[in-house]
Amino acid sequence: MSLRKRIAGITLAASAAAAAVVAVFVVYSGVYDVSATSQHTGAVYSLLQTSMRRSVKLRASEIQAPALDDADRAIQGFKHFRAHCVQCHGAPGVAPEPFALGLTPAPASLIDSAKEWSASEVYWIIRQGIKMSGMPAWQYRLGDEQIWDVVAFMQVLPALSPADYEYWNVQHAPVAQLSNESAASDEHDARLGDASAGKKALQQYLCITCHAIPGVVGADHHVGPSLAGMAGRTYIAGILPNTPANMLRWLRKPSEVDPLTAMPDLNVSDQDARDIAAFLYTLRDN
Repeated sequence: MSLRKRIAGITLAASAAAAAVVAVFVVYSGVYDVSATSQHTGAVYSLLQTSMRRSVKLRASEIQAPALDDADRAIQGFKHFRAHCVQCHGAPGVAPEPFALGLTPAPASLIDSAKEWSASEVYWIIRQGIKMSGMPAWQYRLGDEQIWDVVAFMQVLPALSPADYEYWNVQHAPVAQLSNESAASDEHDARLGDASAGKKALQQYLCITCHAIPGVVGADHHVGPSLAGMAGRTYIAGILPNTPANMLRWLRKPSEVDPLTAMPDLNVSDQDARDIAAFLYTLRDN
C-alpha cells in the first residue's frame, strides 16, 4: 500500500472517530434542546427533511394509484379530511386546533401537497405515517379505499378558496365515526392471523405505552403487566382461560369481560386482533 493511501485511510478513520466522539457528546451531555418550543437547527432539519423525502420516494415508487378524478371519491375524501386531518393541518380559511400549534416540527399545510408529492407518495404517507413528526399511520383506522379517497380530495384542495372550502363544508354533512371493521366477528371463529403483522399492530394500538413486550421497543416505565410469557399463562387478565377465542374476545372488547379493567377498548379490528393474538402466542418463557 502506498504512503498516500495509508495517510488517506488514517485520515478517514480519524475523522470517523472524531465524528463518533462528537455524536456521543451531543447525546449524553444533553446539550441538544429537545423541547418543542425550540426549533431544530438548520442542519438537523435539512437532514431529517431530506431523509424523509428520500425514504418516502423509495417506498412509494412501486405503488400504482387508481383513478382519482371521480367527484364522489373527492367528496368522500373531503369528509375523511375534515374528520381526521384538518385538526393538525388546517384547511383554506380554517386554522389547526390549538394542540397542533405546539407541535415541532409544525404540521405541514396540505394545500400545495399535491404539487410537491405524487398521489402514490401522499397515499404512502397517510397510510404509514412519519416517525417523530406527529404524523400518525392511518393504516389501522382507515381502509385503503378510504385513504385513496383522501388522496383524491387532496388533488382538488389546491384549487379551493376559503369560500369554496366552506361551501363543501356546508354541502356535505359531517361523516359519522369511522371504522375499518368490515363485519362483526364470529365468536366461535378463533383463527389466528399473521404474527409479524401483529407485532406492528401492537405499536399502532399503543400497547407498548403500558406493557413491556419482548421484541418490541417501547417506553421504559409501564403501568400494565409485562406480556412476556403470554403464551404459557393459564389465564388472560386473571379471568379468562387462555385460549385463542378468549384472547380475541379480550383484545376486541376488554370492558365486556371486566367492566372495571383499566384496559381501554381500543376499537381493535377483527383482523388486527387475530394478528396481535398470533404474536402474543409466540411469547413464551425461556
